[in-house]
Amino acid sequence: MERLPTPPGEQAEAAALPGPALTATATVDEQGIVTGWSEGARRLLGYAPEEVVGQAAARLLADDTGETARREAAGRERWSGTVALRHRDGRRLEQALLAHRRTPNTPGGPATPAAEWLVVSAVPGRPHPPGGEALGEWVFRQSPGVQALFDTDLRLVRASAGMERALSLTEDQMRGLRLPDIAPHPASDQAETAMRRALQTGEAQHAEVCLGPTGAGAERGQQASLAPVTDPTGRARAVCLAAHPALPDRPARQRMLLLGDAAARIATTEDSERTAQELADLAVPRLADACAVDLLPASPRGEPHPLPGRPLTLDRTAVRSLPGTRPAPLAAGGKSLYAAHSPVAQCLAQGHGALYQAGDSTLAHWTATDPQATWIRQTGTHSLMVVPLRAAGTTLGVALFARHQHPDPFEDDDLWLAEHLTAKAAASIRAAHRSLRDSPRQHTTTMALQRSLLPQTLPDQTALDIATRYLPAGSQAGVGGDWFDVIPLSGARVALVVGDVVGHGIRASATMGRVRTAVRTLADVDLPPDELLTHLDDLVIHLAAEETSPDTTAETAGGIGTTCLYAVYDPITRRCTLARAGHPPPAVVTPDHTVRFLNVPAGPPLGLGGLPFEAFETELPENSLIALYTDGLLQARDHDIDDALDKMFAALARPAHTLDTICDRVLTSMLTHRPDDDVALLIARTHALHTDRVATWDLPFDPATVAHARQQATDQLTTWHLDDAAFITELVVSELVTNAIRYGKPPIQLRLIHENHTLICEVFDSSSTAPHMRRARTYDEGGRGLLLIAQLTTRWGTRHTPTGKTVWTEQALPPT
Repeated sequence: MERLPTPPGEQAEAAALPGPALTATATVDEQGIVTGWSEGARRLLGYAPEEVVGQAAARLLADDTGETARREAAGRERWSGTVALRHRDGRRLEQALLAHRRTPNTPGGPATPAAEWLVVSAVPGRPHPPGGEALGEWVFRQSPGVQALFDTDLRLVRASAGMERALSLTEDQMRGLRLPDIAPHPASDQAETAMRRALQTGEAQHAEVCLGPTGAGAERGQQASLAPVTDPTGRARAVCLAAHPALPDRPARQRMLLLGDAAARIATTEDSERTAQELADLAVPRLADACAVDLLPASPRGEPHPLPGRPLTLDRTAVRSLPGTRPAPLAAGGKSLYAAHSPVAQCLAQGHGALYQAGDSTLAHWTATDPQATWIRQTGTHSLMVVPLRAAGTTLGVALFARHQHPDPFEDDDLWLAEHLTAKAAASIRAAHRSLRDSPRQHTTTMALQRSLLPQTLPDQTALDIATRYLPAGSQAGVGGDWFDVIPLSGARVALVVGDVVGHGIRASATMGRVRTAVRTLADVDLPPDELLTHLDDLVIHLAAEETSPDTTAETAGGIGTTCLYAVYDPITRRCTLARAGHPPPAVVTPDHTVRFLNVPAGPPLGLGGLPFEAFETELPENSLIALYTDGLLQARDHDIDDALDKMFAALARPAHTLDTICDRVLTSMLTHRPDDDVALLIARTHALHTDRVATWDLPFDPATVAHARQQATDQLTTWHLDDAAFITELVVSELVTNAIRYGKPPIQLRLIHENHTLICEVFDSSSTAPHMRRARTYDEGGRGLLLIAQLTTRWGTRHTPTGKTVWTEQALPPT
């Protein structure tokens, strides 16, 4: 990952000035991983790009102010405040930051790249220009309107109250930053070029800027004058920005901007009512002063457009009007009754839109005789557009656009724009109707597939008590790809898995099955959690390459964007090791009913590639609770994320006799209706395997120790009253210890674990060479040991560690 480049102009100016004139700039993805690091950031904190890029941004924080900032920024497009940072040399820095949430421009990349945060801060060290206060007084006396003063480095020195209101930022928050840092937008870069030209030529320049409550989020640009500010000697000391509201003299350009916004703001879901409201919200106030969308009742066969000469009854689905419009159009949810002579009935029968002005006889007759049109007459509507919603030869409804405050009447170009907007909405509504007709059968099929791919029963193990719940999404959204799993591992350990495949429907369920199978396969190899997620990430990339086709996007093919949390609990050491790939962190409840999140580093979602996963290890007291879940649990419509977390913590902290009770309590407290996304919940209570069930011996690296190891194992079985297992255990111990001495490296350790009805035998040595079975020929003296072990034990395998390997076996014990 390359560091963010410094603009050429800034490089030249920085080189020409005596002090540093840089902006500390960094980019952080949605998972909290640093993806970009500028020279200014290096100067501020002392870290080189290769030391930071790819690492968690939390490593740069000096205290929990960063977590507070993250919670404040959730769901917002911009955040500003002061955060305590840690310099590379250990110093603590209280630094003012400004962060913008943006979608990076990646030519040739995915159609919809993941969002990231652009974090900027002024690097301290350069004093304010001489006479800065006087400059500010001069500019605020001479220039009206929204004003800002930038020094010769093009960094903000003063901002007027109008500038602060336009950007919802104080002067202190903007001081020392360049205009592109304050309001990231291509127009800001052009305006900065004009500022530099004004300083060089001494002449005023003109440019367009985008200044709004969310920086670049302003819907319309503003014309700005950029003039050099001189002192009494005539020397240019700064440049003044004075912005003016854009004049409404470019209707064609505004129409094209509105049409471009329709691609992102209409048809964001498969909900026909939501799509109708998105159409109305987009049209008001940029196209019309009021908009109403009426839909025909959904037909099972998709009828053609209505016949002329017949009255119509439509469902009023969406309404939007300017504030203060009285009377307002009929509220959404009611019925719209249109007479046969009404413009609505005529346009629906003809299949195309029409313009009506206040003097038209058709409009005047309709508003005078039809109670349905009372609001049009009483609001003083002077221009009306009636546009059918049509898709694939089917009429789905009608949209009415009215102007009563805007002085200009609708034109033919406005009708052309309205027809394009309604066509986009109609295509989405038709797809939603078809999906609704087909959804019962598809939903049943997907549910059956999903259920068959989830664990039918939980495995028998003693390290954890476990309860699970799976709630599919409503039929409108479709079943997703959430899953959970419980996997017994060697050494009495247990792996817990919770994941969420992106998307809904059969494809998501099938991908979930493939990913879950891969997790179980990798778990059988006893990979550490971070390594397992790395291999899983590669698998998802390969699946995406196989499944990408013209009808699948890069974001959904093969499960790209899948999240997963993998945890391994060891009942002997009571330690839990976890790693996550874009998944919400697990919650832990200690026996004293304290609830907290485990600070597991947030890795990227699966399928992105090239970014590391980091494991987190913690010790859990016996009888602790671990709660693993998918994000559908936190995405209820009737509360925000903080309320959801508070409810989950309260439900987990309350004592209960069974884990099933806790599961039900969590779901009922957080979900008041059928979830919009699948919900998988897994709650486990930890147990400990105490020292009286574990025996460990360090063995000399000497062939003579084999007999002594057999005797130690036999004596331990006698202590555990397992004399019936002594014969097989002696053979296993002899073979494993002999192989360790013959093919391994010191030190050697033997461990026996008595876990209820299972006896586990483990031999560790520091060699990484794994044993394997082979077929011994008739006169071979060796090669039969592992074959004998495989026949006498229920299962065996090898577990690699950073310092060597452990060969283990499991024997089934008769019930006592």
